[in-house]
Formats: sequence, C-alpha cells, structure tokens
Amino acid sequence: MRRWFRWVAFLDVREVGTSIALVRLLVATCVLRTLGSVWWSGVYGAAWADSAHGGWRQHLDSDPLWRLLGGFDTTTRDGLAIAAVVSAALLALGVGGEIVARLIALVCLQSFMALGDLNGHAAGSYDSLITNGLWLLVLAGPSRTLSVECRRATGAWTSERTVMRWPRFLIVVQAVVMYGTTGWQKLSDHWVPGGDLGALWYIEQQPTWQLHDMRWMAPLYPLTQAATLLTWLWEVTSPVWLIAWLAEAEPTSVGGFAGWLRRLRARDVYLVLGVVFHSLVAVTMQIGPFSWASMALYPAFIHPREWARIKSGRVR
Repeated sequence: MRRWFRWVAFLDVREVGTSIALVRLLVATCVLRTLGSVWWSGVYGAAWADSAHGGWRQHLDSDPLWRLLGGFDTTTRDGLAIAAVVSAALLALGVGGEIVARLIALVCLQSFMALGDLNGHAAGSYDSLITNGLWLLVLAGPSRTLSVECRRATGAWTSERTVMRWPRFLIVVQAVVMYGTTGWQKLSDHWVPGGDLGALWYIEQQPTWQLHDMRWMAPLYPLTQAATLLTWLWEVTSPVWLIAWLAEAEPTSVGGFAGWLRRLRARDVYLVLGVVFHSLVAVTMQIGPFSWASMALYPAFIHPREWARIKSGRVR
C-alpha cells in the first residue's frame, strides 16, 4: 500500500508545462502537415470522397461523428477539414485557457479522426499515433506556457505556471508501448539476432518504400545489418527507456537498476538513438508523417527542470 501511495504522489506532482507545451506545438504541426499533404498532393477530392461523389471507393462512414452529422457529403467533409485546420492552428498557437485549450484539442482530435476514417487506403498507423497524442493533450491542458494564452495572461511567452505530471507520463508510456510492440512484431528471420538481419537492406531497395533512389546503398549490406540489429534491440528494450525516465524524474539519487541506468544516462541514449533512427527514415523512406509524429512526443521525455539547463548549455 505504501508503494501505491508513493506512485500516486509521484504522478500527482505539479511541474512547469514546458515539455507538454512543446509536445502541443509539434503534434499540432504534424496535424497541419498531414492535412496539407492531402491538399497539395492533389488527392483531397478523390481520397476523402465516396465513389458516389467522385471518390475512389465506397466509404462506410465508420466514425461516429459522421453518423452524428447525418452521414457523408462533400459539404460536411469540407467543414470538418476546415475545423481540423483551424483547430490545429489554434492548438499550435496555444489559444485558450484551462477549458478552451482542451476543447480546441478535442475538436482537432474528432475532426482529424473522422477525416482519417473516411478511407483506410489513405491512412496509416501514424494517424492513430497523432490522434492518441491529441487525446493526451486534451487531458493535459497544454497552453500554460509557450502560447498566446501565456502571453495574454502574463505578458510573456513563457511562464512558470504548473501542470499535472501524469499526462506527460502517459505520453511517455504511449511512446514506449508503441516501440516495444513494434519490435516484438518483427519476429522474422530478417530482423532478429541469428537471422540474416537483412530487413533494412531489403526495405531500402524496394521502390514502394523508397523516397529517393537508394541503389547506392546496395553494397553496404553489412552496415544495414548492424543498423537492423540496433533498431530491433532499441525497440524491444524500450521498457528500459521508461525505467530510465522514471529514474531521471527524481531530483535526488536513486539506487538499484534504475540508479545504474541513470548513471549511464540511458534515457538520453535512447532519446538520441530515436532521433537518429527517425531522421534517417524521414530522409530515405516514404512512410508518411510517422517519424515526425513519433518525435513530436519526445519533449515529454525531458523533465521540465532540465530545459533551463539545456538552454544554458549545461546538460547536467
């Protein structure tokens, strides 16, 4: 029981909202980028329309919001698209106080999710990642700092006003669960130790995945094998990242395995590897906004007290 109360006390801590605010900015930017890509690629009318309205397939209107709005039609679709863009822009700016900011995030979540559900062929797992991030922002109340609301309330763009810690913990858990389950789904000869470790080499040589011509990488098979092994190990051991994050959350020293991870700065190692992996994927592979949506959650791994040290150049 004592451990339970300690756990509740840990999550009940109030902290400066810098980390949550940065997640808000990045997730909202991902929404705008994703919606914009549908428009500037020229598939808006075809991807998000029923075959009866000139689209490429028959939609099921599976999202409850469509049923609530009376079913699909192009006018409703356009209205939801406008609502998603406007709410994402307002979310990025940090408009609204404790209640209004949450409502803006909720509108963005519901409109973005309804549009994504229109056509499974034009969506991906990154859409679920973005909507999960939006829901966590609804819980967090993300406009305390780095926001228009902060400027209005305090006269400055940054503030020491606090938010609850537990929404940030949920964001970290979201990322760790995503990576861990992804790694354990890769139980094939091309990924796991003992196999040929050829997964990344094959992926980079498939035109389906290529963002650019990657034939220059063909002779680098041993290097891609090492990258495959490192990627898989990083994903399947992601629960260690969570333990390291918990250890870093304590301003005082911790012992045992968590203390050992803290001394090794394991949290930072996992974070840097994630940035490297996703950056390489983003510039070489065509997988939509997945890399950017994943890294949008990364500020949650940095504890608010650390931002001042990072800004001053003192990592520790």
